[in-house]
Amino acid sequence: MPQVSVYKTPSYDPQQVQAAVCAHFQALELCRLIRPEQKIVIKPNLIMKRDPQDAATTHPALVEAVIRQLQQLGVQDITIAESGGGLYTEPLLRGLYQTCGMAEVARRTGVKLNFDTGSRQIDGDGQITRHFTVINPVADADLIVNICKLKTHCMTYLSGAVKNLFGCVPGLMKPELHMRYPEKEDFCRMLLDLSAALPRVISFIDAVEAMEGDGPTGGRKKQVGLTLCSADRYALDLAATAVLGVKPAQVVTVRQSIERGLCPDSLEKVELLGHPDALTQAGPFLPPRSKQTDFSSQFPPALRPLVQRAVRRMGPRPAIRRKDCIGCGRCAESCPAHTIEMIKHKAVIHYQDCIRCFCCHEMCPKQAVNIRRLGIFNL
Repeated sequence: MPQVSVYKTPSYDPQQVQAAVCAHFQALELCRLIRPEQKIVIKPNLIMKRDPQDAATTHPALVEAVIRQLQQLGVQDITIAESGGGLYTEPLLRGLYQTCGMAEVARRTGVKLNFDTGSRQIDGDGQITRHFTVINPVADADLIVNICKLKTHCMTYLSGAVKNLFGCVPGLMKPELHMRYPEKEDFCRMLLDLSAALPRVISFIDAVEAMEGDGPTGGRKKQVGLTLCSADRYALDLAATAVLGVKPAQVVTVRQSIERGLCPDSLEKVELLGHPDALTQAGPFLPPRSKQTDFSSQFPPALRPLVQRAVRRMGPRPAIRRKDCIGCGRCAESCPAHTIEMIKHKAVIHYQDCIRCFCCHEMCPKQAVNIRRLGIFNL
């Protein structure tokens, strides 16, 4: 039976976070998976340059607490590594680490920050993808400590343990995968294939302060007061659905994990340690406005393709607020379908080619990309 530990962590006070991390390690006996000679990569969620107080990125207090716990177990080769959205270059990595608080964590703990922008292929046995290009520190790692930020997500509904591993893919190769798999079901299958191809993973969820609504960058902060941990990232995401207040079937990666036999079909089949009664203490999360409602099954089979195409045309789509667009081009740079053009220093979306991956919404530094949705879909 998979185990997930849940501990109340009311704030990012270093003593509170360290106590929670210590409790996770002890409850799950994580020392059995960790050896001093291992190369360990810390993989936070640093999707873009944002202050940790915005709740869009993993808080540095949790990263530091995990590092110190690993160091107490004798681990010396620890690297913080991430490939956020956009280009994967050393100057951008330096800015990302600095703004998100990781540079200061590295200074205090003595661990390395990754500036190696190389990558190479790893192979797996996935359902739709068997070969992935990942950043070098991940390919070299004996163990990945995956420290994600709990957020609702405009495409996958949940930004949790499985989704956070997408940051192991370098830079603009992520939009390429969006383009290869524009449909949500296939994209989530690809995420599970990537997860299975990676080295051993221990995952933490930073839910002290989470994000609800139009995450992963455009939602609003929500106080939850929890940290979660597991050596089973699929069971951990299952537990995260309880925190969000949604059924597992509403999160495609969780549903597909269950269908693949990677995850139990109910939290009753997961051993919850620590403070499991606190899982629902924050109440349901505001859902992303891009959530899909497929009611085509109510129509005769011959009409379903037409209904699905009509729903797609009427469904949620990104929309630029021109008055707030600063013309930086990050949306065009990250668009896998190359459907955004800069005209007179403003972004313009050509919707005939838009695959509705919402990468532009994720990557806009000014949150100038709305998710436009017909009112009938909010009912």
